[in-house]
Amino acid sequence: MDYSNYEFLKIEVAERVATVTINRPEALNAVSAALHHEFEQIWIDLAEDRGVNAILLTGAGKAFSIGGDITGRSKPTRSKGRGGRRIVMADGRRVVENLLDVEQPIVAAINGDAFGFSANVALLCDVTVVSETAKLADTHVSLGAVAGDGGAVIWPLLIGPNRAKEFLMLGDSISGSDAARIGLVNHALPADQVLPKAKEIAQRLADGPTWAIRWSKLAVNKWLKQQANLIMDAGLAYEALTLTTRDHKEAVKALSERRKPNFVRTKQEA
Repeated sequence: MDYSNYEFLKIEVAERVATVTINRPEALNAVSAALHHEFEQIWIDLAEDRGVNAILLTGAGKAFSIGGDITGRSKPTRSKGRGGRRIVMADGRRVVENLLDVEQPIVAAINGDAFGFSANVALLCDVTVVSETAKLADTHVSLGAVAGDGGAVIWPLLIGPNRAKEFLMLGDSISGSDAARIGLVNHALPADQVLPKAKEIAQRLADGPTWAIRWSKLAVNKWLKQQANLIMDAGLAYEALTLTTRDHKEAVKALSERRKPNFVRTKQEA
């Protein structure tokens, strides 16, 4: 399989393990439109690669990924002929569907902070290893938006509806060590041990009984996919609506002006 067309994902295959590195370290691996579209395609390509028995996902530099790049949504990419196509709501669904359809087990090495879309991608992986000091959060609400691109699916499944709603409604972060304590991730380790531990798990999976491992994963993923089918369309529709609100416009403006947003209520919105 030729992965040379990927611009912001670095793919290396060795000993039947494909290591996928989010590779925008200068931007803390923020997800531009170009990178988002690569996230749609990579799972399809990896699923078809007969030389890959396990996948390891991590980030270059000190962050896993800080989430969506508001300033880079329309910048072009050469990957897969996707040009400067803007992100649309259906793209979020495709990332989740394509990820959950991959037969090979996926291990996330969350080497640093993981926010928004990127945190949800990591949590949708099959095994998660996180730095104890990393922060995880679905930060959509801080931009006046609904957590429609996977957060409303995976957080409640991992930690229960009420805990999940608190995180999703407030946009609060949680440390890697606390995330492991409440079951949001599998393992929390010192930062320098995250990648070695994730590689160890990925290699064990790659060397194990291929079909027993893959089909065990797919059996469990039937449950995840059922929840995704139930929730994603509504979540993305609500997210699209919030992107038209005054709150979202104020949040984006406040971000660009480096200040705290001022969410003012009218009588009709109260």
